[in-house]
Amino acid sequence: MIKNLISFSLLLTAILSYGQSTDLLFGKNKNEYKTNPKTGLIRCATDEYTKLLQQNSRKESKEQFENWLAPKVEEIKKLQEMNVSKKVVVTIPVVVHVIHSGQPVSNTGRNITDERVLSQITVLNQDFRRMLGTPGYNNNPIGADIEIEFCMAKVNPAGGVTNGIDRVDLGNIIWNESNVENVLKPQTIWDPTQYFNIWVCQFGGDLNNVLGYAEFPESSGLAGLFGPYSSTTDGVIIDWRAFGSNDYVGGTYFSDIDKGRTATHEIGHAFGLRHIWGDNASCTVNSTDSFKDYCPDTPAQNTEHYDCLVAYDTCPSNLGNDMTENYMDYSNDTCMNIFTQNQKSRILAVLQNSPRRATLTSSTVCSDPLSVNEAGISNNEISIYPNPVKDYLNIFAKKGTKLIRYAVYNALGQEVLKNEIKSDSDLKISKEKLGTGYFMIIVYTEKGFKTFKFIVE
Repeated sequence: MIKNLISFSLLLTAILSYGQSTDLLFGKNKNEYKTNPKTGLIRCATDEYTKLLQQNSRKESKEQFENWLAPKVEEIKKLQEMNVSKKVVVTIPVVVHVIHSGQPVSNTGRNITDERVLSQITVLNQDFRRMLGTPGYNNNPIGADIEIEFCMAKVNPAGGVTNGIDRVDLGNIIWNESNVENVLKPQTIWDPTQYFNIWVCQFGGDLNNVLGYAEFPESSGLAGLFGPYSSTTDGVIIDWRAFGSNDYVGGTYFSDIDKGRTATHEIGHAFGLRHIWGDNASCTVNSTDSFKDYCPDTPAQNTEHYDCLVAYDTCPSNLGNDMTENYMDYSNDTCMNIFTQNQKSRILAVLQNSPRRATLTSSTVCSDPLSVNEAGISNNEISIYPNPVKDYLNIFAKKGTKLIRYAVYNALGQEVLKNEIKSDSDLKISKEKLGTGYFMIIVYTEKGFKTFKFIVE
């Protein structure tokens, strides 16, 4: 069915693309891209992709975005400096679309295994949490635990069960710029306000040798001036040979790009981070670091790096060596291990304010889907009280109703408590087990379940 749906799109794309130079990618000559001199690979095409969207009025200018973001970043920094910001780990629900053309599931072809996908999620959690005892840990004083965790979606857009891996056979199509943007993404994207979309495919044509690129966030600007923009392309797309980690799963990977850091880098872009050198070959430093990456705690650096064999210092008149270990440089995967505190502030500002980013933090699609329904349970058969909860939440059932278990979820959709109901003592839940905030409880019986929302003060 999908193959039939895309046939017209492919024909139209071919007509529109006819006569265009294959040396152009996102409107820029590929010879002008920053390319690894050893491997010929292009680490990232996000900057060029963003500029093309801006030219086509699908993205606001860099200045508009930064003017919108700056006060929000400063507010977060002040709270961090005052040590009044609460430690809250945000969960981002992920769907990984594995795009193939009928190949068997394996790690030597584009239809990669579930295990390889999950190895990538493991790396993301290690990197964004600065997890002790993993390659994502660093002992740098300005290294930051971003306090973001990634989970695989458990509910698909239709409300059914999923493992968060969406395998799609789109046939023998060359995934060049036009086909990716006009066919692949729009045909397969899940609601980007509820799912963070990651696509894994084999690039070809003008995208050959590119590792990946991301859609940069946007401001919640005034409609008609700039933003918010609708999008059927929002997310991150990565060549399968740069996806996952051979620390966990073997198979075919690009040389030196085998630890999952392409996804870390591109998701950094999707959450508002820029390349550490700022894409402008300048050593100039000002109070906002606007000549570089808008993160004053990353050292001045005027170019990208592809390894960490030596200590580079491309701006010797400024303090510090180049931070080749930063996820937003172009270094080999084994080099990377740090986000800084200022980078964290930018990410948090984006997640709290940017369209299709802020809504991700309240999505519930990582919660277990409901496997039974409420049919057969009358409105007064089960109840909870009091609401709001001050000390204890009580579960009540009419005589003859056999309660089996309950599960409690917080506002992020995370399961915070579950229990089998074996005696009357199990019908009383202390607020100490929950904390304060908004919650949902699902109470299961022999006939089905009942769902309630409640507040703990």
